[in-house]
Amino acid sequence: MLKRLFYILLLLQISCIEPYKVELPQGEQLLTVDGFVTTEPGPHTIRLTRSDTYGSVFEGLIRPVSQASIAIRDSEGNVVFLTETEERGVYQTPIGFQARVGISYSLLIELQGGKSYTSLPEMVNSVPEIESLSYRAIEIQTANRLQNRIGVQIFTQFKDPSDQTNFYYWRQGIGSYVVVANPELYTLPPDHPTNPRGAAPKDCCSTCYLQETSRFQTFSIASDQDFNGLSQSIPVAFIEDDGLRFKDTYRAEIQQMSVSREAHRFLRLIDQQISLTGSVFDQPPANIRGNIISLDDPDEIVLGFFIAASVSKKEVFIQRNSLEVTQTPKIIPDDCRTVRGATLDPPASWNSDN
Repeated sequence: MLKRLFYILLLLQISCIEPYKVELPQGEQLLTVDGFVTTEPGPHTIRLTRSDTYGSVFEGLIRPVSQASIAIRDSEGNVVFLTETEERGVYQTPIGFQARVGISYSLLIELQGGKSYTSLPEMVNSVPEIESLSYRAIEIQTANRLQNRIGVQIFTQFKDPSDQTNFYYWRQGIGSYVVVANPELYTLPPDHPTNPRGAAPKDCCSTCYLQETSRFQTFSIASDQDFNGLSQSIPVAFIEDDGLRFKDTYRAEIQQMSVSREAHRFLRLIDQQISLTGSVFDQPPANIRGNIISLDDPDEIVLGFFIAASVSKKEVFIQRNSLEVTQTPKIIPDDCRTVRGATLDPPASWNSDN
C-alpha cells in the first residue's frame, strides 16, 4: 500500500509542469494603397488598408483605413478630393473626373492621426487603340491528369506606335454571362412533409444574366522593346471554365493601358512574386515598395502603387458553340434566379449581336 502511494505522489509531481509563455512580436501593420485613375470618366477607386508583414500578402489581418483625407493633384495645380464610400477604406473620385494624356498626377493622403503620404508624380501617356479581340479555348495540364484546367484565352490585336517607348498593362473589366438553369428538373426538399424529393417542375426561369467581379485581379504586362512599331496579337487574359460561365454566352471586357516605366517595373515584380512555384529554392515573399512615400518618416515602408494611365477598352462575346473544348456543364435544377446575383434583365451594355 505504501509503495502504491509513493508511485501516485511521484506521478503528481511529474504532471505539474509550469506552462511556458511564448511572446511573439507583433508584425508591423503597413499602409497599403491600391488603385489608379485613367482617361475613362470616373468614379475611380482608391482602397486603403493595413496588412501584416508576415507571410503572404493575402494572409493575416487586413484592416481598412477609414476616415482618411485623400486628394489627387495634377501637374497644372488642379486638386480633386475623394469621398469615402459605404465600404470602409474605399474612396472614390467624383463621377466626372478623368485623367488627361500629357498630364501627371499625384495621390495625397492624410490619415486620421495626422500622418501624411504622397505618391511620386505619374505621367499619363497615350495608348494605341485595341483594333480587335479574339479568343480560343485551351486546356492546361495539371498534376492531376483527370482535372486539367479548361478555359478561354483572350488575345488583343493592336498596332504599337514607333515614335515612343510603350509599357502595357492589361486588366479584365466586369464579366457577365448567361446563366442557364433547368427549373423543369426541380424536386421538393427531403424534409417536405408530403412528398420528399418528389418532382415539382417550375414554370420559370431557365435564363438569367450574372455579372461577376474578382477582388484579386489577374493581369498581363509587356513592353514594346521587342515589337516597337509592329502590329501585335498578344494573349492578355484567361477565363476559367467553371461549368457555368460558358453554357451559353460570356461577355468579356479588356482594358489596355499605357503605364509608366516605374509602374511597369512594379507590376513585373508583383507578377514574378505571384508566379513563385513554392519550392524550397524560391525566394520568400517580399514586400515590394511602390511609389508612395511618407512625408513624416522617409524610412516607413508603404505598399502599393498609384497608377495614372490612358486606357483603350473593347468587349468580346464568347459563344459556346465556337469553343473546341469546354468543361462538363453544371446542372442547376431550379429557377435561375436562385443563383446569387443573377437577374432576368441583361446588363446595360449587353449586345451579343455585335
